[in-house]
Amino acid sequence: MQKRTPRTPVPPVAPRESLSLTLHGDTRPDEYAWLRRKDDPEVIAYLEAENRYTDAMMRPSVPLQGKLYREMVSRIKETDMGVPYREGDWYYYSRTTKGRQYPTYCRRFRSLRAREQIVLDLNRLARGHPFLGLGALDVSPDGRRVAFSTDYTGFREYTLRVMDLDTGKVLPVEVPKTRSIAWSADSAALFYVTEDDAKRACRVWRHRLGRDDHDLVYEETDTRFSVGVDLARSRAHVFITSHSATTSEVRFVPAADPDAEPRLVQARRKGHEYYVDSHGEQFYIVTNDRGRNFRLVTASADRCGQRAWRELIPHRDDTMLEGVDLFARHYVLHERRDGFPRMTVVRQSDGDRHEIEFPEPAYSAFAGANAEFDTDVFRFAYESFVTPDSVYDYDMNSRKRVLLKRFEVRGGYDPKHYRTELLHARAPDGTTIPVSLVYRHDRRRRAARPMLLSGYGAYGYPEMVTFSSTRLSLLDRGVIFALAHVRGGGEMGKRWHDEGRMMQKKNTFHDFIACAEHVIAEGYTAPDRLVIEGGSAGGLLMGAVVNMRPELFRAVVSEVPFVDVINTMLDDTLPLTTGEYEEWGNPNERRAYTYMRSYSPYDNLHAHAYPAMLVETALNDSQVMYWEPAKYVARMRTLKTDGNPLLLRINMDAGHGGASGRYDYLREIAFRFAFILGVVGITD
Repeated sequence: MQKRTPRTPVPPVAPRESLSLTLHGDTRPDEYAWLRRKDDPEVIAYLEAENRYTDAMMRPSVPLQGKLYREMVSRIKETDMGVPYREGDWYYYSRTTKGRQYPTYCRRFRSLRAREQIVLDLNRLARGHPFLGLGALDVSPDGRRVAFSTDYTGFREYTLRVMDLDTGKVLPVEVPKTRSIAWSADSAALFYVTEDDAKRACRVWRHRLGRDDHDLVYEETDTRFSVGVDLARSRAHVFITSHSATTSEVRFVPAADPDAEPRLVQARRKGHEYYVDSHGEQFYIVTNDRGRNFRLVTASADRCGQRAWRELIPHRDDTMLEGVDLFARHYVLHERRDGFPRMTVVRQSDGDRHEIEFPEPAYSAFAGANAEFDTDVFRFAYESFVTPDSVYDYDMNSRKRVLLKRFEVRGGYDPKHYRTELLHARAPDGTTIPVSLVYRHDRRRRAARPMLLSGYGAYGYPEMVTFSSTRLSLLDRGVIFALAHVRGGGEMGKRWHDEGRMMQKKNTFHDFIACAEHVIAEGYTAPDRLVIEGGSAGGLLMGAVVNMRPELFRAVVSEVPFVDVINTMLDDTLPLTTGEYEEWGNPNERRAYTYMRSYSPYDNLHAHAYPAMLVETALNDSQVMYWEPAKYVARMRTLKTDGNPLLLRINMDAGHGGASGRYDYLREIAFRFAFILGVVGITD
């Protein structure tokens, strides 16, 4: 009998509709705009056809996907407990249980040997739902109630509820479309923020428990601004912060008098950002009024306007002041210098200061759970490419640290097998761009190796050098992992961000290409072995560099990519649009439109050979709508001249962050890694 040859999968063909937009004398076709119709059965059928095609193309990798998934699960301690922290009379922690997708939040009264009380079990809340997102989780200062918000779609549309922790009864408080929350000092009132139809956080409300009324405290009417609420660690004030990408304004309410009218700290001024915390009746204010990298000033709550500000820490050109943690007798400065975070402890009484030392040249360090104000112990987390997430308590007087927990990596992980390096590429304008990388040194040969080069470069967010147990599945197969610290991010302070946004956005793309060229020139990898990846704004980066230099890369993984820049930024009904005019520009202005038009990935696709591509999205994404990557793939299919795979994968039950359950998330990573390994010829 003749053996049947498997049929080659055929990608779905997206119907075209004649549609074009003329703006500033420029006419742009958008033949796939119909894919925006989320409720149209034809759209859903098309997306499902894309998923079937992707599954068919990836079917040969199913054994590898299974192997990768089992490896990833085997490295984690499935039943585990987080590090407890104290708040009031209670010790709080989270724990995970083997086989369950979500953590359970718990506490014990005064002693870790006391009986456990469950604060919130996400596994119970998730029953019957393919997705669960937790927004806020905040126990009242008296420890009697917990306010929490959940989302069951992935659209990040959270509903606020309150539960009595003594009885387990959910109170008759149910508020949709909420964001941040803050309790009053007496635990009797709850402040919360709601969003408008464009998902802009714009209204602050106050609700006194036991009453039916919800009072509007503040409304932000400028569509470029969003608003949030926060209770100071000292519990002296509730702060209401309005902020755009470049400007902020703060109001405050005494936490002991939640019915008081909010008072303004300092009226907003374009380009002036400031953020406030309180040490009793003393305000500590981080401000960029004298330089982009911020300084620290103080003022009293009674006289808190800018004229009364007294400087504690001056602006420094080489150091970004990212924030401050206030305690009764100390404060901790969170700074960034030479691309990496620093933490400086200052004693309140005499200003004595010292920097917390970290053992590796490339690392990440974050403040941990520091709920107590009257303490001399500061908790922080530390990790690097080779050091797993580690939680320390640091005595701010003796300068001694205690390692409370280093999260276990099962399966015999030994950091000595891995090596990290920090390289420096040179951008076309002469700027030096850091590239951090990690690899298994016994797999690092003279010949070029497969490499996964990742980038982001937006919003001033730095690319963090963090540990990943899942990444070991790549490293142990000889793949080098690298981060390109391109402009647009925040590695080198605000200047780094400014030089990669608005009318300088193309620096981000040129920087990434320079990093790719550098690792190739240094012999780490080669164009036929180099895979690149980025998500969201990093997906914009992927789309732009692939249009500019498609021959430089073997493959691209683009996750929830922001690729339809102009159409999205012209639609002010979408989430994020107006608030991001200060990041990308406003295309209604001719100069901004012309510049954005020159790099927008969807608008600059043209006929040539593209690398292999895996594009991932989610139907309920609220940050980058699913239709952006769907349109991008549909148009690319009509233009590409190569035979490389072009795959679109849509999670029909999730949002911007992908699957919410930890096992489901690992399956997504296993799928992605199988694609990456397959395109560089690694099949086992």
